[in-house]
Amino acid sequence: MIVSVSRRTDIPCYYTEWLINRLKEGFVITRNPMNKAQISRLPLNPELVDCLVFWTKDAENILRSLKLIDEMGFKYYFQHTLTPYDRTLEQNLQDKLRIEDTFIELSQLIGKERVMWRYDPIVLNDRLTIDYHKVQFERLCQKLAPFTESVTISFVQTYRKLKTPLIRAITCEEKAELAGFIGETAKAWGLTPKACCEKTDLTPYGIQKASCIDKAVLERVCGCSLDISPDKNQRQGCGCIESIDIGVYNTCPNGCVYCYANDSQSIALERYNSRQPDSDILCGSIAEEEKITDRKCKSNKQQQLSLF
Repeated sequence: MIVSVSRRTDIPCYYTEWLINRLKEGFVITRNPMNKAQISRLPLNPELVDCLVFWTKDAENILRSLKLIDEMGFKYYFQHTLTPYDRTLEQNLQDKLRIEDTFIELSQLIGKERVMWRYDPIVLNDRLTIDYHKVQFERLCQKLAPFTESVTISFVQTYRKLKTPLIRAITCEEKAELAGFIGETAKAWGLTPKACCEKTDLTPYGIQKASCIDKAVLERVCGCSLDISPDKNQRQGCGCIESIDIGVYNTCPNGCVYCYANDSQSIALERYNSRQPDSDILCGSIAEEEKITDRKCKSNKQQQLSLF
């Protein structure tokens, strides 16, 4: 199985101690966000977990734990978001230049093929103009190109609960101009540009459709072929293969105003501040009368891949 860590919250940045405890104990308790009465015990051991996929905006706090994760026998790679925004949009992230340096350090530790750069979502407003993005995207390409192989983009979605003057809808013409620049610039720096869950076809600009939890990447990281299917539980246009997410919504303190995983930043901070690193579940507790079901899981590994 593939374990997502996590689309719902930034576990590498804020909950590394909890994660390490779960990996040591060999299991985690998860509650279905769509059906809170459905509680599962998920085994966490390298015989069943083919790969961990980490999602983060700042890997600094997990760097010192990577050697231990390696020693436990887990395979993993990172989806690392790195955008040119300040705390106006991403309220609690530290200085971006420091995060850029952490991205490079992470790549140097585990290899650039296991660190996927995400330049998403792309936000436009009075200050974050098309010209601003062009300058910053090329700057980041120049700095990060030796330390990653690809860059994944998406344009911000102005869904109903997102009401802020900091974010506006992006026109088709603006998408076309930026996509053209991004496709050309990324390739000039040796990066493969991809787009995540974009309704607009960006392939005419040289931008592929992304699979963030990607079978080819996983097989390269694992060193074997995987018998695994597309993930039917993701949003329309998602190219990811199936995985199990161990995160919890409304627990991420990053404070990104465009975030879909938090309904309330105050609730997210409250839950983070009340975290219990030794708990079996990331957030909350399990009542005595609640039933926990052991989730049936299996490895998807097949034959070893040839390295030559």
